[in-house]
Amino acid sequence: MIGRRCKYFIFFGLLLISFKMIISANTGFTVSVYDVTSRSLSIRWSKFPGAFSYRVMATPMNTVGHSFLAYFTDITLVGTLTPLPPDTVHTVKVEAIDKNGVILAEAQTMQLTAPEIPTIEQAYSKLSNSITVEWATVPGASSYLLTAQDGESFIETIVTNSPGTVTGLKAATLYKITIRSINAGGRSQPSLSKKAKTVLAAPILTANSPSQDNIVVSWRPVHMAVGFFISIMRADGLGGMLKENTTTDSLIFSSLDPGTLYTIKAHAWDANGIPGDDSTYNQRTRPRAPGDVQVVFDSGALRATISCMPSEGASQYTIAAYSSLSKRNCSSTSTSCTIFSLECGTEYSLSIVASNEAGSSMPTEALAFKTVPCAPESITIEEDEPGNLEVSWSDVDLSDYYVVFVKSDDGLEVHCNTSHTQCHFQSDCGFTYFISVFAYNKAGQSPLGDIFNYTTAPCCPSDFNPVFVSSDTVQIVWSPVRGAEMYETKAVDWANELLCNDTATVCTLSALQCNTQYNITVYSFSEIRGSNTSCASKHVATAPCSPEIISVSKDTLSVINVHWHANNDEATYTVTAKGAAGKWHCTSSGSSCTIHNLPCGSLFSVSAVASTEAGQSLPSYSVPLETAPCCPLDIAVTQVTQSVTNISWSTGTGAKTYVTILESHTGYARCHTLQNYCLLGCITCGTNYTVSIQAISETGLISNCTYSGFSSSACCPSGVQLYRLGNNGIRIYWRTSEGSINYSTDLYGSKGNFTCTPNTDLTYCDISEIPCGDVYTVVVSPVTDEGSKLAFCPKKIYSVTCSGSSVGMVIYRGRRSADHHQGLQERAD
Repeated sequence: MIGRRCKYFIFFGLLLISFKMIISANTGFTVSVYDVTSRSLSIRWSKFPGAFSYRVMATPMNTVGHSFLAYFTDITLVGTLTPLPPDTVHTVKVEAIDKNGVILAEAQTMQLTAPEIPTIEQAYSKLSNSITVEWATVPGASSYLLTAQDGESFIETIVTNSPGTVTGLKAATLYKITIRSINAGGRSQPSLSKKAKTVLAAPILTANSPSQDNIVVSWRPVHMAVGFFISIMRADGLGGMLKENTTTDSLIFSSLDPGTLYTIKAHAWDANGIPGDDSTYNQRTRPRAPGDVQVVFDSGALRATISCMPSEGASQYTIAAYSSLSKRNCSSTSTSCTIFSLECGTEYSLSIVASNEAGSSMPTEALAFKTVPCAPESITIEEDEPGNLEVSWSDVDLSDYYVVFVKSDDGLEVHCNTSHTQCHFQSDCGFTYFISVFAYNKAGQSPLGDIFNYTTAPCCPSDFNPVFVSSDTVQIVWSPVRGAEMYETKAVDWANELLCNDTATVCTLSALQCNTQYNITVYSFSEIRGSNTSCASKHVATAPCSPEIISVSKDTLSVINVHWHANNDEATYTVTAKGAAGKWHCTSSGSSCTIHNLPCGSLFSVSAVASTEAGQSLPSYSVPLETAPCCPLDIAVTQVTQSVTNISWSTGTGAKTYVTILESHTGYARCHTLQNYCLLGCITCGTNYTVSIQAISETGLISNCTYSGFSSSACCPSGVQLYRLGNNGIRIYWRTSEGSINYSTDLYGSKGNFTCTPNTDLTYCDISEIPCGDVYTVVVSPVTDEGSKLAFCPKKIYSVTCSGSSVGMVIYRGRRSADHHQGLQERAD
């Protein structure tokens, strides 16, 4: 309620101040409050020109009462109104008045007076640095100001309620205590003072535990103290409390529990028996020595883990190991600790001390232990013979027995136990063995010494075989063998030696002699152990040498004989004639063979190859071969004229030119041409001829080709004449020098064509009823056996006229026109 009231007054006061500033804005006259108490307000105002005096009036708000009024001269600009009611909002008005009593200007504000002055009921000290004050609550007060004064110095503290405490005071000191109430308006006047004295300061304790069952407590002198009270008890509350009163500055508590935390309390009292501040101190007794000490030795790391039963209150354990040459120790907050870097083959004396913040316990009784023996030295490895390894070493102090481990690089491990300084092991080729020797005693295994490795000779390739064999090259392959880093292949014959070194499992031996037996060995090699010279060899023969063709001879047009040098042992030779027409072979174990049925008109390359069980030779140098051209298969003979014949034929394979010959008892005709036809003249009619063709290749090879005979046609008749017959008939007459030949007579005219064929022995032919008054072409030609007529016999033209009862005839000879003919005109009876 008081708080809400204060807020209301403050808000209302602000409104009035704002209003004051507004109403005095035109005059520049202002008023302000610079000090407030419970019963008074101190006012300050500005000087106003022409003012003779100033009237100040304070009127309480919201209460029934009269205003408070005061007058001040023109030289006074500050004034105090009193007595006013406490914790009350007042309207304060200041008026500037001239000498005639006229108000020149006025300004006003609102101000809350401070609460009523509190009354101290009591003041006392419970702690050496503070005094507690109690008072009756003052209406309208939001807080209180406590003041403790010691001579010229004082300490103030603002509190909100009773009781309140002033802190930061000096111990055993008398103070004058006052209190003021505070609200939004200001502070009241100080209350009537009371005196109070602070109690003695607490002793400053120190403690230590010189042994596991006592604690020594000491402290510094305390000002105005005449005695001290000291108590001690376990911090966990177990057990009883020990109490002592003393006037000295130290005290010893005995028969305490080891390693236990104790709480120590102390205070001083003054001459009036008033106790001062309490002082608390925690002190732990030292732990007792640990018991049941155990040692576990780690031989691999040369360290020992020591453990013991825990000691009450111990926060750390320190373990020390002594030998004649060194000292090792470790510390741990647990009951287990590991000492590192122990020396092998050494006997140590061990003790443990438990400690906490109070100090260390007594050490345990000395405990002796031995470390593992040192690693064996002077290790030697020898391979007495292949497959047997001997490992030896020097004797080691404090060792009971030895174990030798031999591990091969494939992971297999064997070992031997012995009390001696030597062991034997079986070994295999191509392995690397890792060998380590350990010494043992009751403490365990010696540290790892040097690890030795011994590599046996690499294994020999046993499955090598030739995968390619030629006349001068052999390729050998084999499976990889254990331990081999490189391989050496050696080929030896009766006079030479060839070597091949490679990391691959294949070797190609070149520049070898053909048809030769070699002794081939593959040796394995390692950089550490060198070459294994005990590897077995194999016999490998090279392929036969290439044959050399001596000659190629022709027996007939399609058969050749091939001869060569037979320069291999037990070889079979194959001769091949290869061309565009195909391949032909012959085989022989001797030095010659015959190839049959070669096609005519073809080019061949003839080569020979030798074969044995070892392989096949390279082909010999080839020899070119050409067969004679082929004879034309188809031939045609056509008689063009009585003395000219045309011969044509199909192309003969391989032929470049042709010579055609017709031959009879009367003579012959010959023609040489690039074409596949030829015209031969000077042919005698009615004569039998033989026909032959020579097909000639580009290189001059000739094939003589003979065909069936050819008979020239019968001779055309001569002396052809026409005679008139009766009844408009005509007789055609001719002469012939040959025997029985059939002839045919043809007449061609515009009024009709006429043909007659006489008997074989006749040399004339009659045609009846031939129209007159026309010109006729007359042809008399021999008839062949096939019934055809010769087309090249001469034609004659006759004119058959009609003259009365008789027919006149004009004979034209040959193919001449009517203007140039010669003819006879005969009369027919």
